[in-house]
Amino acid sequence: MTTFDDRKSAFENKYAHDQEFLFKLEARTCKLFGLWVAEKLGLSGDDASAYATEMIGANMEEAGFDDIKRKARSDFAAKNVDVSDHVIDVTVEQCAEEARVQLESPAT
Repeated sequence: MTTFDDRKSAFENKYAHDQEFLFKLEARTCKLFGLWVAEKLGLSGDDASAYATEMIGANMEEAGFDDIKRKARSDFAAKNVDVSDHVIDVTVEQCAEEARVQLESPAT
């Protein structure tokens, strides 16, 4: 291989790694957010875990987190749980930060 081929391969590998990390980051964020919403809805245990998994699936509708925010708002409204849009937005940001910390921490 030439130096150019080595560099090309290294960039391709880094891109693939970065994309995988972003996918995991988004999924972990959705899971953490889903667990938070589940708690607000009064769910616990297996029900909360199932809801968090459902939240991960809801995130596949569009890029970003607007789809999971919409789901949370809808579910809060259905259960008459009063949570402001600001709190939802801040919580998604906090979940994203926590997800990044969890993914970047070495496994113990």
